Amino acid sequence: MDGSLLATNRPLAVAIMAMGGQGGGVLADWIVALAEGAGWIAQSTSVPGVAQRTGATIYYVEMIRAREGARPILSLLPVPGDVDVVIAAELMEAGRAIQRGLVSPDRTTLIASSHRSLAVPEKAAPGDGITDPTDVLAAANGVSARFLCADMQGLAERAGSVISASLFGALAGSGALPFPRSAFEDTIRASGVAVDASLRAFGAGFTAIETPVPAVEKLTPPPAPIFGREADRAEIARALERISIFPAATREMLRIGLARVIDYQDVAYGHEYLDRMDLLRRLPDAALSEAARFVAVALAYDDVIRVADLKTRSSRFDRVRREVAARPDQLVSTVEFMHPRVDEVCGTLPRRLGAFIEGSPILVRGLRAVVDHARRMRTTTVLGFLPLWLIAGMRRWRRGLLRHDREMAHVDSWLTVVQKYVVEDPALALEVLKCRRLVKGYSDTHARGQTKFDRVIGALPLLVGRADAADWVRRMRDAALVDEAGVALEGALATVRSLNA
Repeated sequence: MDGSLLATNRPLAVAIMAMGGQGGGVLADWIVALAEGAGWIAQSTSVPGVAQRTGATIYYVEMIRAREGARPILSLLPVPGDVDVVIAAELMEAGRAIQRGLVSPDRTTLIASSHRSLAVPEKAAPGDGITDPTDVLAAANGVSARFLCADMQGLAERAGSVISASLFGALAGSGALPFPRSAFEDTIRASGVAVDASLRAFGAGFTAIETPVPAVEKLTPPPAPIFGREADRAEIARALERISIFPAATREMLRIGLARVIDYQDVAYGHEYLDRMDLLRRLPDAALSEAARFVAVALAYDDVIRVADLKTRSSRFDRVRREVAARPDQLVSTVEFMHPRVDEVCGTLPRRLGAFIEGSPILVRGLRAVVDHARRMRTTTVLGFLPLWLIAGMRRWRRGLLRHDREMAHVDSWLTVVQKYVVEDPALALEVLKCRRLVKGYSDTHARGQTKFDRVIGALPLLVGRADAADWVRRMRDAALVDEAGVALEGALATVRSLNA
């Protein structure tokens, strides 16, 4: 081989970590076009993740100055310790880049968006599965030559664009590539797609990296708005007056709870909420605030009617349009995945009829054959929207339905247990209140959570009279939140049973 053809300069390497829908491919294409527009030779490759939103794709770009008479051989994959710039379209993707060894302290500029797009394990955890970003931030500062971080997703949304544009601006602002800002902007213009919005997001990303964004002063949120029909204004005012007799430290949470249950059902239901709170007024203020939150959540349980209501609200369609950065002249189609179960159908029937069907194996089998299969409903069409809208309208009859009857019986049983311990063991009463966080969602999720709740409450007789009863209830509740199958809870229950053995 002719030694004169061997280049002594090395290429610049850029790795992009992005999930499906974040425009990682667009960003890689822009970087390639940028380099080629400046007379460089550039190459991009990608290694896709498992699936959209569950696995990140690594886009890799190498570029090198063109040399007359020579053809460079560029790498197809990033090599640990040999990457100049890592761009992460989400904070935990920066952590994954660090784990893979793509970030090195002597060479790599790490650019990351500070926002979070929760991973599937974080969403699927029965409790709070959200990963603490503190370790990622500390590692990013420690192992990179430079760490540049800002909320690129928020900047893009405010500009009416997508995160790839604000990240491209951050790359320009970092100075990690030897090209002027004008070359970056010309690349966006040459793409010819959503140019104005992309340039706005680009400018926001450029500024956010060039000038540190000052911390936003924490503002006191305004009181929770309570909506209702004009004819209900007097009853809403009476409900608010009822809140005024509670301790001052609990009133804001009570107002939030009242707003939630009125939105869920009606003003009369709001008074039912306050009736139950009246029974708990002997709780200490801190415990009473917890009660205001958990009782409201329990009364506003997720049923088929609620799901249909939320999916057909105009605010939801507006939010979807914002999330996909749709222009006013663009059409957005929304497809909902629905899989009703027999017990959910029976729950939306009058209590006697629903219970009668559930008690008949023949009727259950026939109903399962009709309803128990997955559906995809396009709610941006009349045929998809109308059935859900009609189901949402069933809220006026909710109080007479089988599901509501059972939910209220379960809530009242729970609050009876709380009242029992309010005086003799307030700490235990508070932990029993907090156990309501085990019950959430609908369908299988709700059934699993309620089963765990019932098992924890069912163990109370084994703890009555113990000084550490409240602590054991907390341990059982925490164990119930560890895994979906309830293995950790079973271990905690076995320990509690052994206390009296």
